[in-house]
Amino acid sequence: MICRYCAAEIADGSQFCTKCGAPLGVAMPAAAPLSAPIPPWEQKTSGMAIASLICGCLFFLFPVPVAAIVLGHLALSEIRKSAGKLKGQGMAIAGLVLGYGGVVFIPFILIIAAIAIPNLLRAKMAANEAVAVGSVRTYNTALAEYAAKCADQGYPASNTNLGPGNGDCERANLVDARLGASNPVKSGYVFFYQAGTRDDAGHITHYTINADPFQGGVKGVRHFFTDETGVIRYEIDRPADKDSSPLDQVAPTDIPEKEQ
Repeated sequence: MICRYCAAEIADGSQFCTKCGAPLGVAMPAAAPLSAPIPPWEQKTSGMAIASLICGCLFFLFPVPVAAIVLGHLALSEIRKSAGKLKGQGMAIAGLVLGYGGVVFIPFILIIAAIAIPNLLRAKMAANEAVAVGSVRTYNTALAEYAAKCADQGYPASNTNLGPGNGDCERANLVDARLGASNPVKSGYVFFYQAGTRDDAGHITHYTINADPFQGGVKGVRHFFTDETGVIRYEIDRPADKDSSPLDQVAPTDIPEKEQ
């Protein structure tokens, strides 16, 4: 070897130069050979990275975004420590991005739902109530036609006599099959027809109809009532009767067409 101070040749491994006496130091050990990189086809995809991405895609289902974030961080740590044996860093990062986005986005979804759901419920109840009022009017019109057609009897003993059939007093064919059923249900409302007692001539001259939501506050709020006067009355959150407030509506004899 050559002394780096005086350029004299000295024996290999010497700690001091034999010519100038300068210290040469300890020889550095040879560097360890680098391990060969693992080929991509031999790398395995991290299962936690896959799970993070799947959970991230379901960011709108709380608490799934939280799982995406946790799995994403665990997957990145696992991949770093695997010395190239695992891959899936991109999927883990995508899962993290979607997870954090979901955590930020969920409060907005909850706020929108808190505003929209009550409005949708009120709109549905209003639609159900409108159908109930229309059905009561149909009954009033059909009952007036039935009483005129079956003058020897008056009003029918049951609303089933108004249903589809031969058009006689047993089955007058004045309402559809749903309204002609016993205690019919339509759009969340149950309808109860009650015929009055017969007079000395055997005629039924009085009837009542109640229409009540079978889930108060969910299917509807108002309860409806009508009788042979043709006036539809209502109450809120309790059954209506002949003393309840009337709705603004025309008498059944003024309605040119019955509801189909």
